[in-house]
Amino acid sequence: MLALALLLAPAPEVLPLWDGKAPHAVGESAADSPTLTVFRPEKPNGTAVVICPGGGYGFLADDHEGKQVAEFLNGHGVTAFVLKYRIVQKDRPGPLHPAPLTDAQRAIRLVRAKAQDYGVNPGRVGIMGFSAGGHLASSAGTHFDGGNKERDAGPVERASCRPDFLILAYPVISLRDGVTHGGSRKNLLGDKPTDEQLADLSNDERVTKETPPTFLFHTHVDTAVVPENAVRFYLACKKAGVPCELHIYEKGVHGVGLGRDPEWTKGETSTAGWPDRLAEWLKSRGLLGEKK
Repeated sequence: MLALALLLAPAPEVLPLWDGKAPHAVGESAADSPTLTVFRPEKPNGTAVVICPGGGYGFLADDHEGKQVAEFLNGHGVTAFVLKYRIVQKDRPGPLHPAPLTDAQRAIRLVRAKAQDYGVNPGRVGIMGFSAGGHLASSAGTHFDGGNKERDAGPVERASCRPDFLILAYPVISLRDGVTHGGSRKNLLGDKPTDEQLADLSNDERVTKETPPTFLFHTHVDTAVVPENAVRFYLACKKAGVPCELHIYEKGVHGVGLGRDPEWTKGETSTAGWPDRLAEWLKSRGLLGEKK
């Protein structure tokens, strides 16, 4: 019966971020047409999360770092929106910046503008990212504005793009040598990024007291994206007085997703509890309570 119910369940709604051509597009292909896929919980509690899968800005791990994560959040009453942001592809070459950040900012604005349609509180819209998606999410948390208040701006552009909270799982944070993930940096900024670009998008260097409260998860033995990334963001938040919680597990390869699927954990089970720690953090911040 469960299998039949899943087969009969309606497909998730897919929203284009823009009605027409996206800003910074180099063409009109699907590669330059970012979208949000909506996963609705049975009983929405008013909290929403935009999910940014990882993939080094060269692909999107939108199953174990997208759909599965959305379903986990749905189980806690959170409305989830999986972001298909722009990445390097054959018909969408790099360098990408500022297209992905523009996509993430627009996604937050769009969720806020349509909050009533999805049973969402516009003051409870967060963003979550894995690996390079964590870089994108932390970029959104350190590069934001209050919206375009001009009279002719549409309702989406008038909305703030500041996320109300950040969830960063084994994130790329810094673009500095010795800490960054080289492939992510190359896809985003090319082979010769300027010092100004590196400073602007090394997001630990962009933290201020206005940075949203943050939850961080990483593993000690991650060699693809070293845990110094998460540590740098945590310390920057601590210095700025931003509420922040950091979990570093001793074991666990890069890209474990929710830490519960053997295909991605390579048999290591110690990270399976991190989503529960996340749920506890969300609850402690009043984000899993009744809709307000």
